Amino acid sequence: MAITVNGADVALPDDPRVSLLDHLRETLHLSGTKKGCDQGACGACTVLAGGQRILSCLALAVQYDGQQITTIEGIGTATDLHPLQQAFVEHDGFQCGYCTPGQICSAVAMVEEARAGMPSHVSDDLLADHFALSHDELRERMSGNLCRCGAHNGIIAAIRATYADEAQTQDPLAVETAA
Repeated sequence: MAITVNGADVALPDDPRVSLLDHLRETLHLSGTKKGCDQGACGACTVLAGGQRILSCLALAVQYDGQQITTIEGIGTATDLHPLQQAFVEHDGFQCGYCTPGQICSAVAMVEEARAGMPSHVSDDLLADHFALSHDELRERMSGNLCRCGAHNGIIAAIRATYADEAQTQDPLAVETAA
């Protein structure tokens, strides 16, 4: 049994009770994914499984046999930041930085969810093909990721700035730029 983590095939733990979070951090030494509450309430452990955001503290590693897992280490590097990582820096989207990896992983998947027509609690038209990432949509869609330092305004600004440029290239994802 194996999974692919950030493009590399890795063995699954022998013990089927090991969470994906613990496997990433303790076995694979990928410390970017953080253990916050260990109960699925804070989002610090968010990673991508097949492009979808999951809470790795609530997932058993063996559940993802044969699947692609992307952690913050697979999104960008110190010398080649993902545009969203750069925007977090430019818009003060972090203070202590503990929640930042989960916030970024969540935001990357959240944009794809909006493009795919997945509504949120505040979406007006549940049958739309895609959803504009208004201020309220962004706040609702990112509500599962908590920042105890209070950097939420910078986080939302970073997401808006990153995907506003994309909207200008006629992408079907319309990002509102007004606050």
